[in-house]
Amino acid sequence: MTTSAALLHGPLLEQTGVFRGNALLLTGPARVGKRDVALAIAAQHNCTGTRGMYGEACGVCPSCRAFAAGAHPDLLLVEPRATTTTGKAARRKIIPIGAILAGRDKGREYETHVFEFLEVRPTFRRRVVIVDGAEHLGQEAANALLKLVEEPPHGALFVFLAEDLRSVLPTIQSRSARLSVTPAPDRAIERRLTLEGESPDAELVAFAAGRAGVLTEREAVRAALADAAEFTDALERGLLSALEAAERLEKRWNAAWHPEALRFTWRGRSPHERARADTALDALQGALEAYASPSLSFQVFALRLREAFGEG
Repeated sequence: MTTSAALLHGPLLEQTGVFRGNALLLTGPARVGKRDVALAIAAQHNCTGTRGMYGEACGVCPSCRAFAAGAHPDLLLVEPRATTTTGKAARRKIIPIGAILAGRDKGREYETHVFEFLEVRPTFRRRVVIVDGAEHLGQEAANALLKLVEEPPHGALFVFLAEDLRSVLPTIQSRSARLSVTPAPDRAIERRLTLEGESPDAELVAFAAGRAGVLTEREAVRAALADAAEFTDALERGLLSALEAAERLEKRWNAAWHPEALRFTWRGRSPHERARADTALDALQGALEAYASPSLSFQVFALRLREAFGEG
C-alpha cells in the first residue's frame, strides 16, 4: 500500500525501515513533511504485515489500523508547550523537563510523560517517541532524555525533528543517526493531490514548493492565499479600501499561513518593494506577539504597505 509519505519520501523510508538504532534526527525546512515521515517510521517499526516497495507499513494490519485511527498505543508525540500558564500563546517555544518527568510537570501541561510511557511494554513491536521540535528541548529536558536514548527501555525508538541542525543540542545530535527530509518534486505533490481525489491546483503546488506539510492544511492555505490577494488588490484601490481590507484581514488572520501567503502574493514585485513589505509584515507580527491592539496594528500595516508599493 503506497502511502502519501512513501510517495513523497520513499528513498528515505527505505533507510529508516532497516534502522535498528535507538534514535533518529530528521532535519528539514518547516512544513517539508518531517512529522509525516516520523509517523510513517513509527508505523514501519510496528507493522506486523507485509511492507510496501519502499519498506513502508502495510496499512492493513492491526497496528496500521490503529495508526490510521489516530490512537496507537505505542506512539507518544512530544511538542513544545503552545500556551503560557495564563492561557496566552507562548512567545518562546520550549519543551520543558515536565514533558519528560511527571513529577516535574507542576502545571500538568502534558497528559503523558516520556519516562512513564516507556515503562510500559509495547502493545505491538516497538514504542516510539516523536519529539517534534528538538531544537526547543530545554537543557534539563535534554539531560533527562539522554539515559533513555542511550538505553531505551524495551528497545524503544526516539525520532527527533528539527528545522535547523545547528539549533539541536550536541548531546542529542551525537546520539542520533541524522537524515535530511528535503522538499519533494512538484510532480510528486501533484500525484499526492490526485491520490487524495483532488485535481492538481497550480497555485497550491507553487506555494507548497515541495513541502508536503502544506497539503495537510490545504483549505486553510487556499483561504489565506485568497485573503492575501484580496488584501493586496485593495491596497491599490485607495486608502479607505485598504483600511477596510485590513479590518477583514484582522478577523481572518491565521498566523500559520497568512504571513507566508502575503509574501507569496508579493513575489512578482520589485526587490525594493518586497523588502519594504517584509519589514512592514515583520512589524505587524511583532506587534501581535506583544499583544498590541490588533485593529490599530493592521491599520498601520495597511498604511505601511501602501507606502511600500508606492500607493501612499
